[in-house]
Amino acid sequence: MARLALALDDSTEDRIIADIVEHGHTIVARLAGWRDLLENLDVLGPDVALVGAARSTLSAELLAGCDERGIRLIALAATDAERAHASQLGLHEVVDHEAPWIEIEPLVSGGVPVPSRVGELHARQERAASVIAVWGPGGAPGRSTLAVNLAAEIAAAGHTVALVDGDPYGGAIAPALGLLDEAPGFASACRLAGADALDRVELERIAQRYSAPRAAFNVFTGLVGPSRWPELSRDRVTAAIEAMRAWAEYVVVDTGFSLEHDEELTSDQFAPRRNAATFAALAAADRVVAVGLADPVGLSRLLRGHVDLVDLVDHDRVDVVVNRVRTSALGIDAHAQVRQTLRRFGGLSEATLLPHDSKATDAAILTARTLRDAAPRSPLRMAIRDYAFESLLPAPEPARRRGFAIPTLRRAATG
Repeated sequence: MARLALALDDSTEDRIIADIVEHGHTIVARLAGWRDLLENLDVLGPDVALVGAARSTLSAELLAGCDERGIRLIALAATDAERAHASQLGLHEVVDHEAPWIEIEPLVSGGVPVPSRVGELHARQERAASVIAVWGPGGAPGRSTLAVNLAAEIAAAGHTVALVDGDPYGGAIAPALGLLDEAPGFASACRLAGADALDRVELERIAQRYSAPRAAFNVFTGLVGPSRWPELSRDRVTAAIEAMRAWAEYVVVDTGFSLEHDEELTSDQFAPRRNAATFAALAAADRVVAVGLADPVGLSRLLRGHVDLVDLVDHDRVDVVVNRVRTSALGIDAHAQVRQTLRRFGGLSEATLLPHDSKATDAAILTARTLRDAAPRSPLRMAIRDYAFESLLPAPEPARRRGFAIPTLRRAATG
């Protein structure tokens, strides 16, 4: 359900407010004009801004502010002049101010595709989403922490992101973000995908929303108990991820740790496989992030697991990330120790090293938020952001020079 900020006249507000609540939406603010709304967008963090189309409640500045933050802007027009004003600004989500809520609801829920104001939506739909699988060996190397914060940084860059808890041994993302986990969202998506019924409307119904200023993303929560792993069959997981690929620009999957095939040697060759969800996520991924701990035990597990991982995934699609690099576990010059160990025993010449930052991670867990929200200046958050921008996101286009172009002077032809 959506978080709505309203800037409407009193009569329109009174007419639709009951329907808004009945459909499960939350009203975060009721403001008088576009200036008040624009000034409070970062504080309120709405998913949708519902405003009147008059000049007092709709402006180019508000439209730009909502676009910058990924907030859907919907205007209710009472006159032809107001419709012309919205059209002149380039706003396509305009409905009549007397329209019943049943006509406004699809726009709020995102069920009706509309033309892009910035001319990018069509291009994004033509490009397949990037699926990023975060894998790591046993021993809690920080898979979920890295997956959550990669999703946050990619969302903060202006992309639509779906974060998936695909660990067949039990979900961890929902409690980390303070989300309800009574019904496992990813398992529901897999069941619908198995019945060929997983479409955009169902994805938006199942997904929970982590709301944050400029960095909101959708979350498909994991299994509430390890006994429910048969719901994540390989075919269902593959179909669900493919459906999400067509719905979001980036899909970040927190996978399981085990890469064992021993279960396939049982007498029943048609029985479900517990690690099938992990294999399916790795096979569907465009990039696999292999994360391990920066201590002797963690590095040993990472190197051994990496051998099994590259048997499943092309080596070129794997990034190695070493978490919690600290001198207390590795001695002087911990970074050099890690790089030397990876190069000597694994032939890995490139790796991203993340610093040990217990204060920031504790703050994030305590407040059930991402590092970007709980500790935005922490070294760990900055390192994850740099990795996301350098390795996972496309290179930004060079900035255009501003200013006036000086036309070339031409001499008049002489005859």
